[in-house]
Amino acid sequence: MSGDHNTMSPNPSSRAVIAPARVNLIGEHTDYSGGLVLPVAVDLGTTVTWVPAGEATVRLRSAAFDDSVEVPAYSAPPIPPEGWGRYVAAMVRLLREHGVPITGLDGEIVSSVPIGAGMSSSAALTVSVGLALTSAASYELPRIELARIAQAAERLAVGVPVGLMDPASSLLGRKGHALLLDCGTEEHRLVPLPPGIALVVFDSGVRHALEASSYGDRRFELERALSAIGTNRPSSLSATEAEAQADAAGVDEVARRRLRHVVTENERVREVVAALEDPAGADLPALGRLFREGHESLRDDLEVSIPELDLLVDLAYDHGAIAARMIGGGFGGSVLALAREKEAGRLADAVTRAYADRAGREATPYVCASVDGAHELAPG
Repeated sequence: MSGDHNTMSPNPSSRAVIAPARVNLIGEHTDYSGGLVLPVAVDLGTTVTWVPAGEATVRLRSAAFDDSVEVPAYSAPPIPPEGWGRYVAAMVRLLREHGVPITGLDGEIVSSVPIGAGMSSSAALTVSVGLALTSAASYELPRIELARIAQAAERLAVGVPVGLMDPASSLLGRKGHALLLDCGTEEHRLVPLPPGIALVVFDSGVRHALEASSYGDRRFELERALSAIGTNRPSSLSATEAEAQADAAGVDEVARRRLRHVVTENERVREVVAALEDPAGADLPALGRLFREGHESLRDDLEVSIPELDLLVDLAYDHGAIAARMIGGGFGGSVLALAREKEAGRLADAVTRAYADRAGREATPYVCASVDGAHELAPG
């Protein structure tokens, strides 16, 4: 839903909510196995602006897609077979099942989140719609509960076995911090980001659609390994323990590599947190090493990277990034680089020029800042 910049006509009774996108510092493909993640809510987001409607219908428009959806508010709506209306219908249905008294509203959706770039445009949509619906009904849900509903809505809408990270980071994020989330226990806490550091996202221009990619296959391959070794919490294992248990259980090579990625990635999350919270100041060289190791694990053990993402990571390091790795589900999407704020613009320009020369396609850079999680906007 990126690129939609139209807004509703001013109306004194209108209300609006915004749900931010996220970038994940480290902890990729760990959330759906109850692992550790470290996302940051960033200043790209999806806004729902609405007015109450007399009839019991949730009506939302998007100028970016030049269409609208209408979902009955008084019954469990059917899920459309395609389109962004799937997410809206799924949120209405699941919120009703959780006791939210859905009321009619007439609104518009505007988003600056690039679709398929690994920044969770779908979670920004489900969270913004969910927060608008609960706000319109004056019904407050605990934030982690709304995140669970948004997670379930994406599964219902498109059948992708997504984890909790994306909606949780959109709802629980805080400016100047990353969110350390244990997706198994739902325990979470804030981790301060070092001052003077920018988050630079390079959209590779290679689109992905998780429901059409091998994202689900990777989850099933991991679950095959976990079933064989008799655990559903790989975050509790060290790499040595996981390797020994996989040997003893005769886990096949593909499933073994998936397990190795998830176990070592959980360890990297802990190490990145330690580097950020170093009493002497953030250990930036450690971040560079850990991000590189994380990318190589996603490339080699999980096999979700592509040559364009590998190239962007190499170019980011070549041009002075503190750290860089692919983000998101893979098979396309984006790379995240950490840079000093004063160097972020130069890095963005240098990497995009070099990428155009080497890959023959355009990358779109986004220099992002951390923001607070989803919230209602003040009138005016």
